[in-house]
Amino acid sequence: MADGPRQRSSTAGSAKDAAGGDKESGSGGGVALKKEIGLVSACGIIVGNIIGSGIFVSPKGVMENASSVGVALIVWIITGIITAIGALCYAELGVTIPKSGGDYSYVKDIFGGLAGFLRLWIAVLVIYPTNQAVIALTFSNYVLQPLFPTCFPPENGLRLLAAVCLLLLTWVNCSSVRWATRVQDVFTAGKLLALALIIIMGVVQVCKGEYYWLEPANAFEPFQDYDVGLIALAFLQGSFAYGGWNFLNYVTEELVDPYVNLPRAIFISIPLVTFVYVFANIAYVTAMSPQELLASNAVAVTFGEKLLGVMAWIMPISVALSTFGGVNGSLFTSSRLFFAGAREGHLPSLLAMIHVKRCTPIPALLFTCLSTLLMLCTSDMYTLINYVGFINYLFYGVTVAGQIVLRIKQPNMHRPIKISLIWPVIYLIFWAFLLIFSLYSEPIVCGIGLAIMLTGVPVYFLGVYWENKPKCFDAFVDKLTYVGQKLCVVVYPAETKSENDEEGEEGEEMKLARASEDDGDNNHKAADC
Repeated sequence: MADGPRQRSSTAGSAKDAAGGDKESGSGGGVALKKEIGLVSACGIIVGNIIGSGIFVSPKGVMENASSVGVALIVWIITGIITAIGALCYAELGVTIPKSGGDYSYVKDIFGGLAGFLRLWIAVLVIYPTNQAVIALTFSNYVLQPLFPTCFPPENGLRLLAAVCLLLLTWVNCSSVRWATRVQDVFTAGKLLALALIIIMGVVQVCKGEYYWLEPANAFEPFQDYDVGLIALAFLQGSFAYGGWNFLNYVTEELVDPYVNLPRAIFISIPLVTFVYVFANIAYVTAMSPQELLASNAVAVTFGEKLLGVMAWIMPISVALSTFGGVNGSLFTSSRLFFAGAREGHLPSLLAMIHVKRCTPIPALLFTCLSTLLMLCTSDMYTLINYVGFINYLFYGVTVAGQIVLRIKQPNMHRPIKISLIWPVIYLIFWAFLLIFSLYSEPIVCGIGLAIMLTGVPVYFLGVYWENKPKCFDAFVDKLTYVGQKLCVVVYPAETKSENDEEGEEGEEMKLARASEDDGDNNHKAADC
C-alpha cells in the first residue's frame, strides 16, 4: 500500500495487483473472500433475511388494504407462489452468471453499465438502508414495548436502540465471516421456533373452535369496500414480508459449490417460508379480529398477550431476537452488493477492498451501516415499506426480463439450470399488474421512488462514464482511498482461479455478445467514482 491506492480492473471484478495467490484454494499467498457458506448457512441466509420483521409488521398493512381476512390470506398465498417463481428465475441466473452482486450483476451484464448502476444507485440510497432501518426499528419496538404497556415507546429511544443494534452487528460482520454466519444460523433457528409457537397456538385455538374468521361466510366479509388499487398495495405489503428471497445471490462467490448449493438453498427455503407465513397469519386471526389486528402496533405481542397469559413476555423477546438476526443477514448480504458495485467501478474503490487478515469487506460494511443510521431519521415504517416494495418489484421485473433477453441473445450459453420460459412470463404479468395499480393508487410515493432512481443518471455519466476527470479530483480521491486503506487495513482481493475459470469463459461470452451495444461503456469507466 505504500504506493498509494491501486487501480480497479474495469471488468474482472478484483484487482490484479493485489497480493497474488488464492486463499480459498489453500495456496496461501493472497487475500481473498473465503468460501465459508455451506448449504445450511445458505438456507439460514435466505430464511433469516425473509423472516426479519415483515411477518410481525406487515400483517397489519396486508389486512388493512385487503379489506377482509379471506382476501388477506389469499394475498399471502399468492405472494408466496410468485416469490417461488421469481426464485426459480434467479436460480437460473445465479448459476448462469455466477457472480456476487445478485440482480445488480445480472442487470449490468445483460443490459449494460447504466442499467446496472441505476439498480445499484437506488439500492444505495433507498432499498437496503430502508430495509435495515425498518428491521432495526422493529427490533427496538418489540424490545421497548413491554416497558411502555399503556403508550408507544418514545421515538428517540427507538432510534437509539436501533443504532446500537446496527453498530454491534456491523462490528460482528467486520470481525469474521464465520461469526456472522453463525449468528445468522442461531437467530434463524430462534425465529423459526418463535413462529412455530405462534402456529401451534393457532392450531390449539382451532381445536377449541376459535375459527370464526376462517369460516368462508365471515372470512370474506369486508370491513371496507374492496378496491383493486388497495389490493395491489396489499400485495406490496406482503412482498415486503417475503423480501430477501434473492439475497443469497449477492454472496455467490462465498458459497461452497454454488452450482449445487444456490438452487438447493432456494428450493428448500422458499416453500418453508411460505408455509410458515400462511399458517402464522391463520393463527393470528384465530385470536384477533381484523379490528384488533389493525389497532395493534406489534401484532405478535398482542397475540401473545391474548393466549400466553403470564408467559406473554416470550413473544416480544422472540420477535426481538428474530429481527436482530434479520438485521445481521441484511448487513451481511447488502455489504456484498456494494462490494460488487465498487469492484466494477460503480462505487468508490475503497468499498471493493477487504481486510488483510479477516478477509471481510470492512469499508463496504461501514458504508452500509452509515447509510442505515442516516435512514433512521425517518421512523414511519409503513411509508418506508411502500418505497422498498415498489422499487424492489421494479428491479425484480427488470432482472427477470433480462433472463428472457439472455435466452434470446445467448441460446447456447451454458446453463446448469434451465427452466421453462413460462415461469418468467407469469412473473412479469403479475409484476406489471402490481406496478400499474401501485402507480394508480400511490402515484406520489411511486413517483418519488422513480425520481430518486433517475437522479443516478447524471451521477453515472459524471462519476463512471466520464474518464478524463481533473487531475486534482483524481488526486483527492486517491488520497482519501489511501487514508481509508490505512485506517481499515484493507487491500484489493486477489483473483481466484479455482472456482472462476468457468465464470471467466462465460463472462467472455457475455462480453462478446454485448460488445457492439456497450462499446463505449467500459472504455469510459472512471478509475474512481
